[in-house]
Amino acid sequence: MKFKKIDVNKSLAFFLFAHLIVWTLIPSISNTNLPLDTIEALAWGTNLDWGYNKHPPVSAWVAQGLYQIFGNQDWAYYFISQMFVVSSFFIVFKFSEDFFKDRTFSLISILLLEGIYFHNFTTPEFNVYVCQLPFRALAVYFCWKSFKNNDTLSWLLFGVFLTLGFLSHYLFSYLIIAITIFFIIILRGQKKLNLKYFIPVIIFLILISPHLIWLIENNFTTLTYAFHRTGLNEATFFNHISHPFIFLGKQIGVLLPFLFMLSIIISKFQIKFKKKDKKLFFLLIINFIPIILMFLTSFFMGAKIRTMWMSPFYLFIGVFFLYLFENKIIFKKLKYFFSVFLILFIFSPGVYLYVSVSQEDKRTDYPGKEIANLIQEKWDNNFKNTIKSVIGDEWHAGNLSYHLKSNPKWYSYSNAFVEKSVDDFIETIGKDGFIIVNGECAHGISFIIKNNNICMHGEK
Repeated sequence: MKFKKIDVNKSLAFFLFAHLIVWTLIPSISNTNLPLDTIEALAWGTNLDWGYNKHPPVSAWVAQGLYQIFGNQDWAYYFISQMFVVSSFFIVFKFSEDFFKDRTFSLISILLLEGIYFHNFTTPEFNVYVCQLPFRALAVYFCWKSFKNNDTLSWLLFGVFLTLGFLSHYLFSYLIIAITIFFIIILRGQKKLNLKYFIPVIIFLILISPHLIWLIENNFTTLTYAFHRTGLNEATFFNHISHPFIFLGKQIGVLLPFLFMLSIIISKFQIKFKKKDKKLFFLLIINFIPIILMFLTSFFMGAKIRTMWMSPFYLFIGVFFLYLFENKIIFKKLKYFFSVFLILFIFSPGVYLYVSVSQEDKRTDYPGKEIANLIQEKWDNNFKNTIKSVIGDEWHAGNLSYHLKSNPKWYSYSNAFVEKSVDDFIETIGKDGFIIVNGECAHGISFIIKNNNICMHGEK
């Protein structure tokens, strides 16, 4: 039975547009400053490279590209974050059309994603996880399309989006492993090897080679940071038990609103697996193998899995469950489903707005623009050249890089002065002006603004 009252195209367009506008507008009007991860990406992007001290390069490339167009307009970075989210929704929708005869299911599979707070509440912060979303969606989309149609263009694009996903965040490798498992199992039932399977592998290896070279030249700094974040340096036997089950508990908590929405329209959670159903097999692999691998990583290594790391993992979970229970959907209950969806759609930005306005000690309350204006005024009163570099941590110095009118390049204190003195750095950059934030001040003008020690070096 079809629910004919729904115009799928109009409903999808309205939903995507509403999500884009609401989640761009709310943080734009309620936040004083951009979030930490966004400022970090902007700071890294001032020095375009094939990697940075914490992450691979794509999020920084995107942030810098946007800065070249819009400058330091905060709304633009909330907007690009939501563009990444809604584009991934649309890709999942197009993917799901090959799994459902009724496009209403495709629409519902997208609306269900609003029940997962990774796709709304956390998205105003453009970071490596949000950056990964469309590339993950595209990689899965072209993986399925390549497998189904076996056309060269799809295999090529599959390799490209695998690369972009990996260069957004290394946890994308868990999806790559899952896809590899899928093809290995498929190959066991084939008498002849399909040489096109090697196209995405070759594309991937070629495109990531500059990053691999960068990793070697920089002592694998991003991997060191990743291992540090998991708490492996503090590993105990108890961590091998507690961390994986804490991880599972958090995932269940994250999925509760999603599961509640799903339960409204399903008559019975009765499963009948179809034999040799490659669609179901593919959905099982891409949805659950990465999660299982994360659990096993935590179990065997005692690693602490941070909740935000799972942000991109659930894009296709709505498609999986609707495909699994397609014959159990009660269309008469869709009106209740839409009511709950609407409540969640309003509730989430409402909570975000309340928290943003009521709490005054968040990163997004940092007076970055005010501090930059004070420093710019003091600089203009003392020096005749422009500020070309800022040196310090990603947050304080990164905010200066973003807010100062010259958009100076950002350097970490260790990178700027490793095996160098301040005099050596001055000699390296010539007559260009620079600022050190919370570092040693051997020369120049030193003063304190908002508990930050500022040291200016310029041409008088």
